Amino acid sequence: MTKRFFFTSESVSGGHPDKMCDQISDAILDACLAQDPHSHVACETATKTGLILVLGEITTNAVIDIPKIVRGVVKSIGYDDTNKGFDYQTCSVLSCVEQQSQDIAKGVHIEKKEEDIGAGDQGIMFGYATDESKEMMPLTHVLSTKLILRLQECREKGILPWLRPDSKSQVTLEYEEIEGHLKPIRVHTVVISTQHADNVTNEEIAKGLEEEVTQKVIPKELMDDKMLRYYNPSGRFVIGGPMGDAGLTGRKIIVDTYGGWGAHGGGAFSGKDSSKVDRSGAYCARWIAKSLVHAGLCHRVLVQLSYAIGVSHPLSINVNTYGTGICDETLLVDIVNKNFDMRPGMIIKELGLTKPIFQKTAVGGHFGRNDPDFKWEFPKELEIPAELKPKLLKNEP
Repeated sequence: MTKRFFFTSESVSGGHPDKMCDQISDAILDACLAQDPHSHVACETATKTGLILVLGEITTNAVIDIPKIVRGVVKSIGYDDTNKGFDYQTCSVLSCVEQQSQDIAKGVHIEKKEEDIGAGDQGIMFGYATDESKEMMPLTHVLSTKLILRLQECREKGILPWLRPDSKSQVTLEYEEIEGHLKPIRVHTVVISTQHADNVTNEEIAKGLEEEVTQKVIPKELMDDKMLRYYNPSGRFVIGGPMGDAGLTGRKIIVDTYGGWGAHGGGAFSGKDSSKVDRSGAYCARWIAKSLVHAGLCHRVLVQLSYAIGVSHPLSINVNTYGTGICDETLLVDIVNKNFDMRPGMIIKELGLTKPIFQKTAVGGHFGRNDPDFKWEFPKELEIPAELKPKLLKNEP
């Protein structure tokens, strides 16, 4: 059966107040891990005009300067003047951080071997992969993310000097689906809303975004005369960042993952060390999903894992290939169990999740990126039953 449909994904920049909070939370996590790889961190950040509040639970041997870390992140984002909506030099930083509950610590990791470390909480996590792009990610998500990264590049290099840090993008694609297998047909709509200097006209903004962002990012073969563009459709966007909207850690979980494709268990990533399976379990699920597609066992797949606090083994594993698999999904679950150790301690070990690598995940998405530190993005070579090898798919975007 063949059908056509539209699907939309969005992304936001590092200057968006929610993403600003994600970066601060992960920068604090990285600072702890850099000195003490066994740090246990659950760090949340909130921001509004001129104020950043850091709160949570941190148990570590590291000695860190939270206000200094916060100001460094805000500066790197580009908020260095109150005219931009925020200034790292003059903002207030408040901290309310305590140690992790001893009840949780005893149940999860104290006096336990690495392989027996329990999940830091209960929860469900999803991983998704698709052969529609070389990143094995939904193309709507890939393109909306690339638009944001191009905006950042144009601002930092002075290509569009009127750009400011806060921005959002949205991409709608038309797809063809044949028995669950997806093929992108064309880009239907591009939306870009970006903060800007007060002295630039709407016409200059539209021209700059079209020539330096959209035309540089959207593949020519996916563009046609019917493609719609909306550049700052609300009009002026001078007031941005925390002055325009309050920000909180963990409010952009769809931007962080698959742009609305697949599913999401609800747990955010940023500010959490990897004993929290919200993070490590989701990274493992992506690793599994990408490995299954890379191996040619399916064209796309959704993997669900579930955990209970203090328990090391996952409670359940579900694999859904949307009808694109070469074998029964029960057999795929067996392949997953044979090839992956999904205990939190072993996930942390295999993926190198005690290293200070997390701040850079907080902008541009946690998945689909070619970074050597993101080991979950490098498919594992799977042991596959001999009878399946002649059936393996050649997955190419």
